[in-house]
Amino acid sequence: MKTSLDHLPHRKQRELARIVEVLHEEFEDALKEGTADFKKRGRILKIILFGSYARGTWVDEPHTKKGYKSDYDLLIIVNNKKLTDFATYWHKAQDRLLHLPEVQTPVSLIVHSRREVNTALYEGQYFFVDIRRDGIALYELDDEPLAEPKQRTAADALRIANDYLEERLPHGKAFVEGAEFFVGRKRYKEAAFLLHQSIEQAYSALLLVLTSYSPASHNLKHLRSLAEGRDRRLADVWPADQHQHVAWFNILNEAYVKSRYSKHYEISEEALVWLLERAHRLISEIEAICVEHLEKLGRSEARTTD
Repeated sequence: MKTSLDHLPHRKQRELARIVEVLHEEFEDALKEGTADFKKRGRILKIILFGSYARGTWVDEPHTKKGYKSDYDLLIIVNNKKLTDFATYWHKAQDRLLHLPEVQTPVSLIVHSRREVNTALYEGQYFFVDIRRDGIALYELDDEPLAEPKQRTAADALRIANDYLEERLPHGKAFVEGAEFFVGRKRYKEAAFLLHQSIEQAYSALLLVLTSYSPASHNLKHLRSLAEGRDRRLADVWPADQHQHVAWFNILNEAYVKSRYSKHYEISEEALVWLLERAHRLISEIEAICVEHLEKLGRSEARTTD
């Protein structure tokens, strides 16, 4: 696996070094009171940079009209699946990185055990195959390589991607219709919850179709970062030139939990109307990108059968 960050500016290299330090510090802190054997033996095996910063295609334009800024996408590999629980072992690290003044670039984390990653590689999941090929190891406890990936046939790739699209995207469409119904009834909390689910399902559909992987996350910012990293056209769906629009997206991101359990959660009809319009555009864009990908897979299959 590659280890060089020479293609990145020095300030980005310094940020990544600090991020690795924080991840180790917070992981050790999360384990220090543990008495269970898996906690005592808990280790970070690898920290891998993937996505646009690994490929050299990142965008850092926070002051432009679109205001787009690529995230650092990091895969953390641990030695026990129990240590992948984000709320228990990684939430504090994520929160600390969000507020750390010396880290100005957003950080998106996914955590898996080595067995999970190797199993995904054996199955030929594109997401992990791409990370193994293009990722850059920022930290490695040992020199044990990840598994050799299995190559899927063109027919398998087309079938699996088509199944994901047919399974996931209809949920996104149904949930947005439900959100519209509740807006009409002025039941804004219910509308926000369903709208959150619509966007979550849409992003998951795209990631599954393109990569066969979508993290088990309800964090729309994280899913959005992964999706926009796969296709920059999606960045245009959420304009960042108005603070109000950014704030509305952030309020919606909290809806999965707070719209159901917090009496203080509030979202306006104006915000919901704007977010619904954006959600319809997102679903339309994602469907077009997925169909485009399926057509490409179909052509690839046709060539292999000729």
